[in-house]
Amino acid sequence: MSDMKNLSGKEGIEKLRSLAKEIDFCMFCTNLGEAPFSTRPMSTRDVDDEGNIWFFSRADSNKNLELKQDDQVQLLYAKPGSSEFLSVYGHADVTRDRNKAAELWSFFAKTWFNEGVDDPELTIIRVRPAESYYWDTKSNKLVSLISIVAGAVTGKEMDSGIEGDINP
Repeated sequence: MSDMKNLSGKEGIEKLRSLAKEIDFCMFCTNLGEAPFSTRPMSTRDVDDEGNIWFFSRADSNKNLELKQDDQVQLLYAKPGSSEFLSVYGHADVTRDRNKAAELWSFFAKTWFNEGVDDPELTIIRVRPAESYYWDTKSNKLVSLISIVAGAVTGKEMDSGIEGDINP
């Protein structure tokens, strides 16, 4: 049995930021109106103070082409080992902002963008969340495991965590 706790404002943005940055990789989904929709793993570069989620992308990528046609995206984050999950639906735009690229830059980004922030293939995707939902445990992994085992042994529903909407 999960407790419901909807989060909004600064508290919602902090939850979104903590989960997205801690989990880091998400399945970035586009073409949501088609079956199957397109999906690929993407590393989160940042979550800003308004709750926008930032990614690097290659200019010639399929996702950039798909976003020109339809800006709707779904981001699916999962860290099953600690029972943390986040689903974000929103709208994305693609930019070429060198200053933002420098702000988001990391040593590992050079693997994909050899010329650094001046790489002609470097673009930035900003996802503006419209609806988000999280699932999280209130306690650490060991306590959660003990709770699950106790529930299985006793046949009683045990407190398995917390979940709710996030509205930045």
